[in-house]
Formats: sequence, structure tokens, C-alpha cells
Amino acid sequence: MYLDIAIELIVGFLTLLVILKFLGKIQFSQITPFDFITGLVMGNFVGDAVFDDKINIPIIVFTIVIWGLLIYIVEKLTQVSSFFRLVFEGKPTLLIKNGQILYKNLKKNHVDLNQLQQLLRRQGYFSIYEAEYVILERDGQISVAPKHDYGAPTKKDLKIPVKQVNLPFAFIMDGKVIAPNLKEAGLTEDWLQKQLSQSNIKEYKEVLYAEWEKESGLKISKYN
Repeated sequence: MYLDIAIELIVGFLTLLVILKFLGKIQFSQITPFDFITGLVMGNFVGDAVFDDKINIPIIVFTIVIWGLLIYIVEKLTQVSSFFRLVFEGKPTLLIKNGQILYKNLKKNHVDLNQLQQLLRRQGYFSIYEAEYVILERDGQISVAPKHDYGAPTKKDLKIPVKQVNLPFAFIMDGKVIAPNLKEAGLTEDWLQKQLSQSNIKEYKEVLYAEWEKESGLKISKYN
């Protein structure tokens, strides 16, 4: 019995993993109510099947694959049709416009004032009247355009000179060198070893984390 459950769980897990990889990262990076429900159903397929003696591994795989294909079809339809996009994903809704609360839109989307305040606080605004526009996105989060007095100044506003933006690269993690990052940065292990030797470090395993950025150079954290 225990062996059968273990096998069914492993097969169900691997099948779900394949389906999720097939659907892509975007499917679950911005989860809509429809995506949330489909995700729960897929998980329940595996959970219920494990404890049902009448359901075997082929049925589990078949069920998950068919459900995954249905999700894939829906995703394709939403990409090519604005109608299906509206049906399955909904559309963004203005909750505040020109600083005025749109009560009808709040009521239509089942959002009360306490929930609106909470959502605004998560965005760093502690008064409803700090917002010029608030948009309720399809995933239930809000986007806020603050009033002029409450908006953060940009570097352009402060007349800060333009500087090149560079990404930092992690060269060592948990005592192991990350060769692809070195190559991406245009550097070599010989260069890295020389940098480490200047800090009296002989082996990679002495380093917990090392990060390099063009402007600031190599920063090293050793095991304590």
C-alpha cells in the first residue's frame, strides 16, 4: 500500500512538473482567479487519486495531461483574442480617478474601503487622498499613480548625472565558483583566483559568497 502511494505521488509530481514547464513561467507569475482555480484542481487530481484504489497511474497521468491541455488552449485563446482575454482574465478597473473614489467600481469588484486602504498601505501610501489614480489589476493587486506632492522625485528631477547601469554577478556561492557568470562578465578563473589571493583566500571553499560589479569591484563574504 505504502509503495503504491509513493509511486503514485512521484508520478503525479513529475507529471505536474512537466505540465507546469510546458505552460511556462508567465502562467503562474501573474495569477488571475482563473489560474488560481486551475492550479488547485490540478493539485486535487493527484491528492484524490492517491487515496482512491480505483484510480491507477495511467488515469492520473491522463487526467493531468488533459487538464493541462485545456489550460494551454485557454492561454492561447487569451493571447490571440481580446474577447477570451476578457472572459478568462478580466480587465483592469479604475478605483480612484483624478483623486476621486469611484464607489460603483469598488462595489462592482467587491472591494470595501478597508481593503482599499490596506492595498494602498502595501504600496507605501497611508492615505487614500495621496493617490491620483488607483487601478485594480487582473491579479487583484493595485497600481498607484500618486498625486504630485506625494510622488517620489526621480533622478531627472534632482538633476543627477546619468550613469551606466551594470548588473552585479555572483561569482562564488557556497564555496563553489559559478563559471557561466564569470564568462558572462568577460572574466576568467585566473583573474578570480588572483583577486582572492589578495584577500589571503587560497580556495573557493573558504568563500560563502562573492559578487562582482563593474563599478564597485569584487565583494567577498567568508564563512564565519
